[in-house]
Amino acid sequence: MIRVLILLVLVLPCTAQAGQKADAVLVEKSEARLSLVKEGRIFKEFSVALGPNPEGHKQRLGDGRTPEGKYILDYKKEDSDFYKAIHISYPDRGDLERARAGGEDPGSQIMIHGQPNGCTVSQRLNWTDGCIAVTNSAMDEIWEAVDAGTPIVIVP
Repeated sequence: MIRVLILLVLVLPCTAQAGQKADAVLVEKSEARLSLVKEGRIFKEFSVALGPNPEGHKQRLGDGRTPEGKYILDYKKEDSDFYKAIHISYPDRGDLERARAGGEDPGSQIMIHGQPNGCTVSQRLNWTDGCIAVTNSAMDEIWEAVDAGTPIVIVP
């Protein structure tokens, strides 16, 4: 299922429509891109900044990596340290088990978010602690297009 969604997302053309709701989100870490998807078609893309060590799946707190896999955007947070934030359901059971087996804390509070409140950081730098950062204007569009419960797939 995940492979089918990824393949569909990667080969079908963009067809932007204002006010459209996403039924999935795809993040391609190597492309520094977040895509909003509806019925297997990308309808909007945004550049993202990740953590300073973006290659590979997040293993532990402080590793500077963004998780990879299928998660849920489980809640929205307007009162964060950043311009709006949408929480990613990391860590899942597998992430917890891997981290505990290695005696590590898997980390948590991984979000899609805008810029830090009160300042702007270049989107050309990977500056987060493992989150997915976008511009504030992009965050406004994502916020409107994504409801709590929307799946997110994060690929290398």
